[in-house]
Amino acid sequence: MSLLEVQGLHAHYGKSHILHGIDMTIPEASIVSLLGRNGSGRSTLMKSIMGLVQPSAGSVRLNGAELAGHRPYDICRRGIGYVPEERLVFPNLTVEQNLMMGVQKAQDGVHQWTMDEMYDYFPRLKERRAINAGYLSGGEQQMLTMCRSLLGNPRILLIDEPTEGLAPKIVEVVMEVILDIAKRGVAVMLVEQKLTIALKVASQVMVMGHGELVFQGTTEELAEAPEIRRNWLEVA
Repeated sequence: MSLLEVQGLHAHYGKSHILHGIDMTIPEASIVSLLGRNGSGRSTLMKSIMGLVQPSAGSVRLNGAELAGHRPYDICRRGIGYVPEERLVFPNLTVEQNLMMGVQKAQDGVHQWTMDEMYDYFPRLKERRAINAGYLSGGEQQMLTMCRSLLGNPRILLIDEPTEGLAPKIVEVVMEVILDIAKRGVAVMLVEQKLTIALKVASQVMVMGHGELVFQGTTEELAEAPEIRRNWLEVA
């Protein structure tokens, strides 16, 4: 069953036409990796779904309810969480205060995440729960942003470049958490530059180029499409 449906989605930055009629669906409890070179429109697609960039045309539906044109806080309350590449923690609030900022009551049928679960995922955050978030390392801020979004009890979590700049050991932990999130019924849409990581966790992959989706399929189907990898993913 499709959880998120996007149809004919267009988006602009001023006069620049960034997204050109995106059509896509994301099933419940799935992990979808959104691939493409820098500038292909992946982050803009996430921001358009989240309402941070208002679509100029098209539809975004969550469980059949239209979200296009809604404000980001309303989209969040309806069940979409967002972990931006910039992380955007509140630097003058403690780790625990940052986490409390994300807490919402879960909708019917949605897992109610707890603070203890966040600390089980990332014990380092528990150790530093009284420290202001501005003093955290990049990896710790990534952990914090993911947990803050989960405490909003989303049906789907959009994660933009979660492993950028992280040490390999932290990357492994973050990927394990993403897999566990999906097992608990939360769908994940993942923008990830590292192809091996993206393919390791995903059940489906989508490839973007020039603001359009140029491929949608399974990881196996992408492996059998060398022209897609050569034309849209590999760096010459």
